[in-house]
Amino acid sequence: MTDKTTPRPVFFVSDRTGITAENLGHALLTQFSSISFEQHSLPFIDSDKKAQLAARTINKIAQTSQQQPLVFSTLIDDSYRKIITHTQAHIIDFFDTFIKPLEIELSTPSSHAQGLSHGISNEVVYMSRMDAINFALKNDDGTNTKEYKDADVILVGVSRSGKTPTCLYLAMQFGLRAANYPLTESDMTGGGLPKILQPYRNRLFGLTINAERLRMIREIRRQNSEYASMAQCQKETRLINSLLQQENIPHINSSHISVEEIATSIIQLMKINRPPIF
Repeated sequence: MTDKTTPRPVFFVSDRTGITAENLGHALLTQFSSISFEQHSLPFIDSDKKAQLAARTINKIAQTSQQQPLVFSTLIDDSYRKIITHTQAHIIDFFDTFIKPLEIELSTPSSHAQGLSHGISNEVVYMSRMDAINFALKNDDGTNTKEYKDADVILVGVSRSGKTPTCLYLAMQFGLRAANYPLTESDMTGGGLPKILQPYRNRLFGLTINAERLRMIREIRRQNSEYASMAQCQKETRLINSLLQQENIPHINSSHISVEEIATSIIQLMKINRPPIF
């Protein structure tokens, strides 16, 4: 029986960064919104000594907590996995869950190599992703438009509508070259797209946002300013909606969806061919 008033300890254990364990674990735990969890990350478990230390850490929490810890593990090495398996915790071993059935289905043993999903397993793919991140940083916020011709997508929208984090996510997760251009009030009352954007119309994608949500975000950045006032936010959101519809530019409302959802929607709606990830 789970005590819903006491956070359940959760460990993400990995021989590398732990990103895969955390992503998969979080995806599962979000289905239990009525339960609170206390997160512990144990990355780079790549020796018996580190595995033993991780086991002691898990057991210590198990002894002091009113809840049995959950352990999400992506460890590859059998000896490290065995050490973690013998802790006082409920183990969710993603290697056993996914890799072994795949070995049977593919009639091929896996490489048992560590860190392939978030390491430099393919130099060309990795360098392409780093190049995309550099591109997003260089072409952020309209500061540099000379490389727009090389962009996979150019995000447009009012200030603080989510353009920069979306560009960085597109680069980091998908290796896409994403630039962004902030549309000011003068841009949106000029009778059409700014001249600098017109040659790249087929690469433009708009982010809209609700006025109240925009006001909340801007208030954090510049409290009690005209920039963050409801009147200004209402005006800019009205103008951006009108411009995107007038120019027939595909767009999505970013008010209450995650960066991951925004990025995936952009790829789908723009029919962008993603670079290979292997």
